[in-house]
Amino acid sequence: MENLPPSFLIVVLIVLVVVSGFFSGSETAMMALNRYRLKHLVSQNNSNAKRVLGLLQRPDRLIGLILVGNNFANNLAASLATLLAIQLMGSDHVALAASVATVVLTLVLLIFAEVTPKTVAALHPERIAFPASMILVPLMKLLSPVVVTVNFVTNNVLRLFGIIVTDSAEDHLSSEELRSLVHESGSLIPPRRQKMLLRILDLEKHSVEDIMIPRNEVVGVDLKDDLDHIVNQLRTSVHTRLPVFDGDLNNVIGILHLRNTARFLLQDELTHETLEEIAREPYFIPEGTALHTQLFNFQREKRRIGIVVDEYGDVLGVVTLEDILEEIVGEFTTNFAEASSQEMLQDEQGYFLIDGTASLREINRILDWELPIDGPKTLNGLIIEHLQAIPGPNMCLETSGYLFEILQVSDNRIRKVKVRPASGEGN
Repeated sequence: MENLPPSFLIVVLIVLVVVSGFFSGSETAMMALNRYRLKHLVSQNNSNAKRVLGLLQRPDRLIGLILVGNNFANNLAASLATLLAIQLMGSDHVALAASVATVVLTLVLLIFAEVTPKTVAALHPERIAFPASMILVPLMKLLSPVVVTVNFVTNNVLRLFGIIVTDSAEDHLSSEELRSLVHESGSLIPPRRQKMLLRILDLEKHSVEDIMIPRNEVVGVDLKDDLDHIVNQLRTSVHTRLPVFDGDLNNVIGILHLRNTARFLLQDELTHETLEEIAREPYFIPEGTALHTQLFNFQREKRRIGIVVDEYGDVLGVVTLEDILEEIVGEFTTNFAEASSQEMLQDEQGYFLIDGTASLREINRILDWELPIDGPKTLNGLIIEHLQAIPGPNMCLETSGYLFEILQVSDNRIRKVKVRPASGEGN
């Protein structure tokens, strides 16, 4: 090798630097790939993605192959660089030639075989990894004995430290990690769809109590009422399904679908006994049931409405399938903003006139506020919890960063309230 011309050594050195850069860039690109996008491409029968995923199934072997190739190229380049330096500087300066070759080659490898290719690979992993895999796969087969031997020794060394190297583990995302991915999707997912995805993830954070129609607002058929009143109620009802009870909502007999009453109403044959017969048995839901669980329960039970009960069996309210779906897609059966427009008008001081029974979560959603929802569910409950007493009219208070002016109180409940952010910024 001492007789090799310098020009030939330089060409070989350039080739070795390129090879070293190839292996360095390939390693970074393979590790920087988005595994979920890669699996998506595999499901689309992308041949490049399938080839890369096959390599990543055994990352220990892939890294072993890359390091074998990289170290071979670097060590051979170091030897040739030293030989070239000796030829150029003379055999009388071997130590100086070796030092110069080491410094120069280190800089060249660092710039052109490490930093530059790895930076490009990190920025564009697919553009590097996919073409590189076409070279790495045959190399893996060609150098398989060497790679397997290196991995065998390495894995046994790791086993001494309690580290067991097996096939790569499956990638899993927690709900919070998935939430971050949705937030970071940017323009790839339209804002409306982002909200829907985030609301689906939020279902597990809320229970049926958060969205149920409270007991005092439940509309149902009382069998104690006279028949004319019941018939008029059924004919004018805006609801499709109504609870049927005997005197008190705790005595629920069943759920009545108005479709089943049509022929009796037309023939004036409706009786109290008929109502009991055509009403479907009630479906009870324990308080505290998470919304995502209840959504599947509705699907499994083939139900669209349930009665929420506490630990003593007392009725707390009613929740429907539509209520849960609206938590995901927003209002679609009724528009809360339009229906409540008379109660949420803004005055010149920035106050909103809101009904005391309004849900805090609905207020936050409509006005983009941040009223606390981890305690009371309604505006009335929030104020009473803060005061620890039932207030009188014309009382003002500030809590949770909002100003409240109580306008009307009756039956131990706050009926009308004026609210605005304490900062004075309205919607």
